[in-house]
Amino acid sequence: MAKKSQNEKIGKAAFVIGLVLAVVGGLLESVYVIPYTVLILVILGLLVGFMNIANKDNTRLLLAIVALIAVGASTVQAIPTLDVYLNAMLQNFVAFVGAAGFVVAIKEALATTKA
Repeated sequence: MAKKSQNEKIGKAAFVIGLVLAVVGGLLESVYVIPYTVLILVILGLLVGFMNIANKDNTRLLLAIVALIAVGASTVQAIPTLDVYLNAMLQNFVAFVGAAGFVVAIKEALATTKA
């Protein structure tokens, strides 16, 4: 039981750190580029996917990621003043949740073959 709560703590911490890094990295994109931002976000996303996503949330997460990717880019381009910052934040966020979604998609595929 203790191991599960430790994994949940790690998963939640990775999620919060990933969100903050995606936003801060996007805001600082034109001034200062944080080295290896995308790599760090992908690793954090993988941690979130492995440790923090409950089975009941798999479908909702995958649907949200598809909607984010499909609608996100065109919506950001509609606001030219904030385009640089929002686009950088969106790219960072997609790298982060895309990695988590990849893990969840693999888990779902494996669960389907077992059923």
